[in-house]
This record gives sequence, structure tokens and C-alpha cells, in this order.
Amino acid sequence: MAMILLVEDDRIITAALSRALTDAGHVVRPVGRAAEALKIVTDERPDLVILDLGLPDIDGTDALRMMRSVSDVPVIVATARRSEADIISLLSAGADDYVTKPFSGGHILARISAVLRRARATTNEAPSAITVGDLVISPRQRRAELRGEPLQLTRREFDVLAYLAERVGQVISRRELMNEVWNQARIGEEQTIDVHISWLRRKLGETAAQPRFLHTVRGVGVMMVDPR
Repeated sequence: MAMILLVEDDRIITAALSRALTDAGHVVRPVGRAAEALKIVTDERPDLVILDLGLPDIDGTDALRMMRSVSDVPVIVATARRSEADIISLLSAGADDYVTKPFSGGHILARISAVLRRARATTNEAPSAITVGDLVISPRQRRAELRGEPLQLTRREFDVLAYLAERVGQVISRRELMNEVWNQARIGEEQTIDVHISWLRRKLGETAAQPRFLHTVRGVGVMMVDPR
């Protein structure tokens, strides 16, 4: 059982989804506006969010970015957008998964189970701390510090950083990161990896031209290096 925040302004869809989720044993908290959802994410800490993009007050992608600035709660986006560019944008903004409308109750329940299973496995199996030079990553607490100062990372940025830090000295392909961190294998979506690596470099105080931790191996992937 999970507490699921359902962010959807269509009353018919809300009623149908709420019924399917409740019948499956989940507790559902339905809201129709992004502002309400952001407050609940901050104050009530739901286990998972289902986020519709067509909200009346704030664009759904902007709402997703706002959620990611305050929480690493798993988010499944419900969207009618089907283009590759739109999906890459959603994943880059911090979505854990997405479903395209229309979808069945069974489909969304399967996606919820998979996302929650991955989130719980990541927490249970993670080492207590990983140290790479002056970078310290605490996977169980989902916290990272550089020279004693906390890094403000999105959920995906943290997941990528932790995955690479656990494999110092190994070259990791974009496809492997997409498969293992995003649990996606769709052609073309590896581009979103480059976006996250770029954001991580900025927060680690390095550039592609002058890397310290994240070294690109052209044509292969990226490798975490201990700079000491």
C-alpha cells in the first residue's frame, strides 16, 4: 500500500483512477491544481505522484521541476504528448516514468508497482556512504556533499552520480545509464544522459574541458575518477 498523490483536473479521470488505485489497496490524495500538489509534496511526503501535464494553474512540466526542487518523490507523468522530444524533456525534468493517454487502470497500476519497487530497492540495497576524493555520497539518506558542503541535486542527478560513484574507474555507457538508472531502453533517449552529466558537472564545479570527477570517453560513455 502506498500514499499516492493524484494531480489531475479532469473529474471523470480522477474518479476512475481513484477507484482503480483504491481497489488495489492504495491511499489516494486527489488534487486538481499544481499549487496544491506542491504543498502536499512538501508537507505530507506521499510515496508517489501521478502528475497530469494539462493543469489549469501551472504547466505540468514546470510543476515537475518545482517538485524536484523540494523532493525526490517518484513521479509518473500522465501525458497526451508522444513526441520523442517531449518525452526526453519530461525525463530530463525529473520524471521517473510516464504513461501516454489514454491508458487503462491495469497499465498505470503496473507502472506504479515497478516505480515503487525500484525506489525501495535502491534505498534498501544502497551502501551507507561512498567517498570519491572530497565528494561524499550517502545513498540511503540520498545526500551528497562536496568538501563538506551539501550539493542540491535533483532525484535523477543524484541517481546518476551515485551509480557512477559506485563504479569508480569503469567506463559506463549512456545506454547502460538509461537502462539501469532510468529503467528505459527506448532508442534516442540516451540524449537525456548528456543533459544530466552537464548539470552534474556544473554542480561539481567542473567542465567537460576541465573535468575532475566525470571524464567523458568519446564514443563510449562516462567514467567517474577519483581526482586525488
